Amino acid sequence: MRSYFFAFFFFITIVSLAQNKAYNLQFKVDGWKDTTVYLGHYYSESTYLRDTARINGQGEFFFDGKKTLDRGVYFLVLNKVKMFEFVVGQDKDFKLETNSANYVKDMKVTGDIDNQLFFANWRTSMALQEEADPFTKILKDSTTAADKRNAAREQVNKIREKLLVQQRDIISKHPTTTSAILFKSSQEVVVPDPPKLPNGKTDSTFQLRWYRAHFFDNFNLADDALIRMPQPVYSQKLNEYLDKLYIPQADTLIKAIDKLVSVAKKNQETYKYTVFTLMRKFQEPEIMGLDAVYVDIYDKYVATGEMDFWMNDSHKKNVKEYAERLRTSLIGKVGANLVMQDLNLQPKSLHAMKNRFTILFIYDPDCGHCKKETPKLVSFFEQNKTKYDVGVYAVCLDSSLVKMKKYITEMKLGGFTNVNGPRTYTKPYNQLYDAVTTPSMFILDENKKIIGKKFPTENLENFFANYVKYHPASAPKPGGGTKPKGS
Repeated sequence: MRSYFFAFFFFITIVSLAQNKAYNLQFKVDGWKDTTVYLGHYYSESTYLRDTARINGQGEFFFDGKKTLDRGVYFLVLNKVKMFEFVVGQDKDFKLETNSANYVKDMKVTGDIDNQLFFANWRTSMALQEEADPFTKILKDSTTAADKRNAAREQVNKIREKLLVQQRDIISKHPTTTSAILFKSSQEVVVPDPPKLPNGKTDSTFQLRWYRAHFFDNFNLADDALIRMPQPVYSQKLNEYLDKLYIPQADTLIKAIDKLVSVAKKNQETYKYTVFTLMRKFQEPEIMGLDAVYVDIYDKYVATGEMDFWMNDSHKKNVKEYAERLRTSLIGKVGANLVMQDLNLQPKSLHAMKNRFTILFIYDPDCGHCKKETPKLVSFFEQNKTKYDVGVYAVCLDSSLVKMKKYITEMKLGGFTNVNGPRTYTKPYNQLYDAVTTPSMFILDENKKIIGKKFPTENLENFFANYVKYHPASAPKPGGGTKPKGS
């Protein structure tokens, strides 16, 4: 009776311990023994190690823990090499058995439909790849006749369709599995033909509007499993949507982003990731003026405290400082006034410049890049100062007037308004303009509104020609000078 009691007690204890574990992943890999293996997972562009296990002499090992594993694609690492992938879905207590000679073909899954589907698809993919190889070789051979290449391409498409059929079947029958989520995320939406308008003409904007509305039909922005995939599909999807379906204009992109975030916000992890990804995207945009998007994201999701659940005080402070620096010099904003001393120690005001256009040029006399760009600016200025009625307010960042004077002489900056940055009557230039690198350039109109910034000096001619073309009311008179307001 006593033995029975202790046996029963032991059984209850084991069951209790198992129930307290959030995950229990068991493995057996023939060919592995007496070494350490690591459990890793993807997170967008990065990979992370989550757990460690010791392999016994029979190739058996397990990972378990009280903190749950988030859904996504995981992998095993042995001797610093990624061995094979598997998925973690709703079931977190399962067993995978295989052989080191062929991990995928020999894989046996117990206790998890998700991995059964995952490896079944993988095996099908491998078989179809072998079937397609002869046709792929034909396509890679540029000397093959066109008709044979077309026939080979048709065969490859048919073979690819076999895999898609299997994946669509998995998506239909097991929609909540990680495997289905992975497969569905790569399924393209088919844009229908545009309808006819009442006047008989084709609706030319229909397909774009439809594609915007249905772009994420196969991709749930509120599903954090999509962040843990072998490819950074989540960030790729965000970038594709914004880059291909919208013009690169700040107000337009801000409206589109608001819609994306409203969906991602349903899940704290996707909310965090979406905001982080978009802030990184627009932190240093390639297209002028899109830094306004970064400032808008900061105002809505960081300054309001929305991101406090993952941003610490230090991170928030850095983001705030960066956003505020961008804010001071956004396209369309009136540039802050700078009042600095010239070589004669006389104050010179940026806002006192009376030209139609003013180029604010910030340089360091010891900067190699500045020495390459400055002559280009001088050349543009000499050729176009009258044509466009442009002046240059040149700020030297070195406190040495000797260095400043030498630079002005050597670079022939006599036609500029030359001032010394450290000798300022206003706040430091870098608190008023986003100019952390040298040289930095900003273009201001007659009202000192910023109309251009941070582009190569050789593009100045093209910029001014286009600006004057599309702003005829403010175009300079022949021979220089600005048209009176209201003329």
